[in-house]
Amino acid sequence: MIVNYIEHSGFFLELERHCILFDYFKGEIPECENKEKMVTVFVSHKHHDHFNHKIFDLVHIYPNIRFFISKDAKMNQTYMIKKNIPKEAFDKIQYVRGNEQVKLEGMTIDTLTSTDQGVAFVVTCEDKVIYHAGDLNWWTWEGESEEESKTMEKCFANEIEKITGRSIDVAFLPLDPRQESCYWWGFDYFMRKIDVRYVFPMHCWEDYSIIWKLLTRKESESYRKRIIPITGKGQQFYIQI
Repeated sequence: MIVNYIEHSGFFLELERHCILFDYFKGEIPECENKEKMVTVFVSHKHHDHFNHKIFDLVHIYPNIRFFISKDAKMNQTYMIKKNIPKEAFDKIQYVRGNEQVKLEGMTIDTLTSTDQGVAFVVTCEDKVIYHAGDLNWWTWEGESEEESKTMEKCFANEIEKITGRSIDVAFLPLDPRQESCYWWGFDYFMRKIDVRYVFPMHCWEDYSIIWKLLTRKESESYRKRIIPITGKGQQFYIQI
């Protein structure tokens, strides 16, 4: 598997027969050499840093393409025409909400409900399991009340519990420096609860030093060898699964 880090939470994955694009925001989208591959594009929610209409231009490159978009980002036809979204993309869009399963030829998609907005995706494809959190995270902030913190902790734990026991080959998890001293809580909780082979930190707002900060914490000792340290946008990684 080839994992291309585009920027922020955007990743482009190349498998033997499929390509997968998650949460494109900005940057250069890699182009797959084999244009006949099935290309599946995922949008976890409508926040501007996870959804860019440029993804729909890919219909002009790949004949076998489909889009799975969180229902909070639903667009009507009038809006899509106004935004110059190619008409060829209209009937290739399917909207999903949390706690759904979509079974397709060669792919199964499960969703979780985000603790912020939209969904997280668990994608099974070519005997590989891929998790993209979107904005599903333990979003606790300094200065919050104890009640707010406990509520968030419970909501996050409830969602992660739904996939406890599953083995995940590649995971993409938020590691957000804006959370200050709480930045590592969600990442750490996930890694202790879920069996993951490789994990890519994301949502770092280009502050990649936060990854090294986690790697040097004693709490990450049991799983730090599974963390892929991104150092800049546009990186490509070859993953043996």
